[in-house]
Amino acid sequence: MKTIQSTIEEKQELEKIDKFSGLLIPQKYKPLLDLPKTELAILKIKDFFQTNLSFELNLTRVSAPLIVKSGTGINDQLNGIEKPVSFKIKAMNEMKVEIVQSLAKWKRMRLADYQFKEGHGIYTDMNAIRPDEELDNIHSLYVDQWDWERVISVGDRNLKFLKSIVETIYSTIVRTEKYVSFLYSQIKPILPEQLHFVHTEELEKLYPKLTPKEREYQITKKYGAVFVIGIGADLKNGSPHDGRSPDYDDWSSINNEKGYKGLNGDILVYYPVLDIALELSSMGIRVDPNSLKAQLEIRGCTERKDLLFHKKLLNGKLPLSIGGGIGQSRLCMFFLRKAHIGEIQTSIWPLEMRRQCKKLNVFLL
Repeated sequence: MKTIQSTIEEKQELEKIDKFSGLLIPQKYKPLLDLPKTELAILKIKDFFQTNLSFELNLTRVSAPLIVKSGTGINDQLNGIEKPVSFKIKAMNEMKVEIVQSLAKWKRMRLADYQFKEGHGIYTDMNAIRPDEELDNIHSLYVDQWDWERVISVGDRNLKFLKSIVETIYSTIVRTEKYVSFLYSQIKPILPEQLHFVHTEELEKLYPKLTPKEREYQITKKYGAVFVIGIGADLKNGSPHDGRSPDYDDWSSINNEKGYKGLNGDILVYYPVLDIALELSSMGIRVDPNSLKAQLEIRGCTERKDLLFHKKLLNGKLPLSIGGGIGQSRLCMFFLRKAHIGEIQTSIWPLEMRRQCKKLNVFLL
């Protein structure tokens, strides 16, 4: 039974949110699997995908931290504006620590610690909290993804090699969708066999009057699955396609004869359930000492060069690498044709969002 206080608090929150504008609910939506079957399907998808991914990319599973020390540069700054959850540890002289936002830099340090050789790498289950996330169908406070990182050579730092890794990951996604369809006949494969590659400069030329997100939607709906190359550097219009932190992906190096920049990008697929371009993975060839220096200067944060991670990289103590993250809940949401990521993972959602979802047959965990 609700207490008077809880009823008042619920009413106050509902009054604050007249309408949750970020929510997309397809008409006459009906889940293809009930809750028990969904939970079992999630387990099967994760097991199948990570087994295939680790085999194809020659990755070894490692344990990952939930918290890291503040002030070391190990935590991911994402776009540079998101603030991590932090707290002090009483038993360690009030040492300040942070809940990870991703493991982009931690993985590279782990490759060095384990002395992995070229062509070998690691993957891990990354669980993070991103309190500044804008909540909607595909964004949650809680982030779960496979974070992976692999040692490469100097000769691998090029667009051709990046594409070969991207194609391997995409083929694993396609294979997993076929596996899901085999398990559940009501779920039909929709992904194309081939992934389309496009640079952000090309996207801007194709759709000059559209926003970056609108460009992604148009190109992804046209081809079904796309890898958008070059995210982070300013385009010819003076603005980047999207933000990227300066200290993991190399988004500033010239990658072809046209002068296009960036050795990174995102895998996007067209998702008909919500009629959106859905990002499944972000990855890239990582910065070397030269590109790290350049990108820190571009972003005006050269003070980071004195942090633990950055000093190790600049001093040649870390291997060259390629890496990225693949959303676990996002992937399961796509394969199971769910309308909301909250049908896959348990998190905290606004009361108005929960109310609207329940009304429209979307049951958030």
